[in-house]
Amino acid sequence: MKLTLQLRLLPTHAQADALRATMAAFNAAATYAAQAGFAAGLFGQVSLHHLVYYEMRATFALSSQMAVRAIAKAVECFQRDKTVCPTFSPDSAICYDQRVLSFHGLSTASLWAIGGRVEVPFICGPYQRARQGRIKGQTDLVYRGGAWYLLCTIEMPEAPLLAPQDVLGVDLGVVNLATTSDGTTHSGHAVEACRTRYAQCRKGLQRAGTVSQMSGKRPKKIRQALQRMAQKEAAFRRDVNHCISKTLIASAKGTQRGIALEALTHIRSRSRFRQPQRARTAGWAFAQLRAFIEYKATLAGVPVVLVDPRHTSQGCNRCGHVERANRFSQARFSCTQCDYTTHADFNAANNIRDRARVKVPLVAVPLR
Repeated sequence: MKLTLQLRLLPTHAQADALRATMAAFNAAATYAAQAGFAAGLFGQVSLHHLVYYEMRATFALSSQMAVRAIAKAVECFQRDKTVCPTFSPDSAICYDQRVLSFHGLSTASLWAIGGRVEVPFICGPYQRARQGRIKGQTDLVYRGGAWYLLCTIEMPEAPLLAPQDVLGVDLGVVNLATTSDGTTHSGHAVEACRTRYAQCRKGLQRAGTVSQMSGKRPKKIRQALQRMAQKEAAFRRDVNHCISKTLIASAKGTQRGIALEALTHIRSRSRFRQPQRARTAGWAFAQLRAFIEYKATLAGVPVVLVDPRHTSQGCNRCGHVERANRFSQARFSCTQCDYTTHADFNAANNIRDRARVKVPLVAVPLR
């Protein structure tokens, strides 16, 4: 399985200036290649290489391999859409490979730059140290939020798929981000508090930084503050989803079980929400949590099965009766037929588990 390993670089002021100059020249060359190819109707790596290679090297002072990588960046955009000519900002990422980037031990990266190679130290924690030997393929140099990062592609081995003895049902929600058929609940209170706090801050900034009638834009400092706020909120949500997915995988693997999730594709287009619920639901990162669960499960050898989400919250796990009135409230489930009462998310998680048991071949536990 391919994953991304993030390494933070610690360049000196002179090295940072060299990297900024290299990044600007690389992206200017990529834009030039894209414009020339678009005008000539040439969108392939070989044809575009013959068209612009020598002009790019002479104009932008790039090495041969960096010129090839700049052309490849333009070609990659053309592979997605040939009807639009792409342009790249000066701070867009640079794609390095083994010819223009190398690692010296666990602390230094040697990168090609205009004016000569630079050897830049980077932060290497236990997580990165354990996986640095698996770096293969291309590496992106990224300048983000005033800091430099290397985003390295690594190859991680997939564990053999275990033969599950049972299934752990997981109900994904907004109030409770994840509830398992074991009765464990991962509350979304902290995420909602974070969302509310940043929403109030955004409201104040947007009120203070009204759009200028002359330029049609917000003041630069206001835009930067809003961008930083969005990045912090997204980072907090991502951290919470990582923690939840890690806990779920550990619980399933430790008990020789698979994991069952609802197939919530297009759930927002199929659902209607009241006005007070829309902002909270729009920030529901269920797709990210599901992606984290799936890739961590693949690495751990835990099977993941998706089940039909229809009526999992309205059906009784005891008698099977399905009725909208069974969902007494957001948190309470009370069956109108057999009077079974429990937490609504716990009932849904059990329904998900039972549906998955039909789809997953289970291994009987030997008697002792």
